[in-house]
Amino acid sequence: MQEVAKAVIPSGTPEVQVGIADWKVGKEPVILITLGLGSCVGITLYDPVHKIGGLVHVMLPRMADFSKGSGKPAKFADTGIPLLLEEVLRLGANRRLLEAKMAGGAQMFTGADNKFRFDIGERNVEVAREVLRNLGIKVVAEDVGGNRGRTMVLDTATGRVMIKTLGSQIKEI
Repeated sequence: MQEVAKAVIPSGTPEVQVGIADWKVGKEPVILITLGLGSCVGITLYDPVHKIGGLVHVMLPRMADFSKGSGKPAKFADTGIPLLLEEVLRLGANRRLLEAKMAGGAQMFTGADNKFRFDIGERNVEVAREVLRNLGIKVVAEDVGGNRGRTMVLDTATGRVMIKTLGSQIKEI
């Protein structure tokens, strides 16, 4: 899915992949990319003055709801977002300037949801919004819901977040 980055980012800019249940931070010029956002949610934090940003790829809403996974705090919205905040602040971001963007939270298995009521994508988005609100970080844009996977790209030089949804054109949020 490097096509998303190549379509909008100057060539030669270092690219860093953010895996599932992982996070990365960077200071310009760095491109942060995460693939495979289905019911998972990608959350970016960006300081436009210091040009520092981070991206976390969370899978599930709350660590306490699952017995496994305590060793991977970035797997959960309630523990991964504070971890991302800590890392962008450590890199020199100003907390008062941070803006958040969010993508993902799709309903990938509609048949299963009617039977089991997982709604993981929707719950991931709700908890991510709640955590960001409690941290005092404004969500300035989001592309959530639907039933298709997404790729999310953050350009730390500009703060632009590009989204490629399966079967759709690249768009900026």
